[in-house]
Amino acid sequence: MKLRKDEKQKVRKEGHALAKERIGIIGGTFDPIHAGHIAMARAAMQEAGLDRVLVLPTGNPPHKHDISPAADRWRMVCAATAQESGLEPCSMELEREGVIYTVDTLAALHEAYPKADLFYIIGADTLFELQNWKDYIRVLSMCTFLVCPRKWDKKPAEIVEERRRLTALGGSFQMVNMDIVDVSSTQVRKALVEGRPMADLPVVCREYAGLRGLYGMPARLRTPEEWLTRLFQDLSVKRFAHTLAVAYTARHLAKIHGVDLRQAEEAAVLHDCAKCLPLKEMQRICIEHQLTDDQAVLESGALMHSIAGAYLAATVYGEEDPDVLRAIACHTTGKVGMTPLDMVVYLADKIEPTRESYPTLEKVRVLAQLSLERAMLCSMEGTKDYVRKGGKPMHPQTLETIAWLKTIKKNGTNEMHS
Repeated sequence: MKLRKDEKQKVRKEGHALAKERIGIIGGTFDPIHAGHIAMARAAMQEAGLDRVLVLPTGNPPHKHDISPAADRWRMVCAATAQESGLEPCSMELEREGVIYTVDTLAALHEAYPKADLFYIIGADTLFELQNWKDYIRVLSMCTFLVCPRKWDKKPAEIVEERRRLTALGGSFQMVNMDIVDVSSTQVRKALVEGRPMADLPVVCREYAGLRGLYGMPARLRTPEEWLTRLFQDLSVKRFAHTLAVAYTARHLAKIHGVDLRQAEEAAVLHDCAKCLPLKEMQRICIEHQLTDDQAVLESGALMHSIAGAYLAATVYGEEDPDVLRAIACHTTGKVGMTPLDMVVYLADKIEPTRESYPTLEKVRVLAQLSLERAMLCSMEGTKDYVRKGGKPMHPQTLETIAWLKTIKKNGTNEMHS
């Protein structure tokens, strides 16, 4: 008997309601989290049909010592997963005191998600370490293990035999089909200290480590703990990750175009410090301190956060450099007579590597390597087209900036700052 369309939909809905949520877990010190961790989580999610994967940095593992502070590892995990659909940072282990054991974590997760099936994501090397875990027989019964391939000295036959032995003890295992990502946190830390490029480290983590001064690197911020702590508290996770990506890009552009690295990075770090404030609070700051009487700006948080941000950068974060504050203040509308520093911050905000694609993105990225002025003009004209298509007026200051940039290009001086 065939079911009508509405009956099929009812069956699907009822089946979905009865199905248990499938939650993956990937744990580790994540010092720092890298592309290998993220690739394992993605592959396991797809292979096992997981609804989500909890990324759990451990607080005090029994087998590792001399690791970075929990707060720093947590922020890097949050930033690295901000753009990863289905990956959710989980601070459960960081919030517990004492030595952390997986058996306790799984018990707590079963309590928190009583109707879910749990899947623990491990590398094939960890398969041989399970017997050393506390209460490992109990652990075997608490989840299904998703085993990802790793580059190491064990033979396939040995893996099969160990899996068979653990299955006989009550374990459940599924091998994950994925390419081997040959990277370790040890390799990443070494590359950071030596200043070598590291494609397997998310740029947000590379930037955070440099700003904070982790892994033996000198901190690039004057007060890194204070600034990064406050930004992480005041911004959404995605905005915090965006901020790190902008700082990374600003530093890169500053090196190319001879702009002061400290100024570029500090301005980029603070450029969105007011972005997540409620509109009324931004309005209060701007009116109370007479920062602007431009009604178009006062009605738009998207424009006003730059002016309010410059004020907060000075009064809350203690930024004293007027060039840095000016770059923050004009990073939304632009201004006639923008300096190379101003342009670096403006462009870094528009082209940072985690930006969602838009029509002129790749062109602006290429131009930004060659000429700040040409990249600015391309970016602003693209924004003008987008705003006009939406039926909204462009801010006059942006139109004035576009006209000024065209004058520079016409006079043949578009390379004067590059």
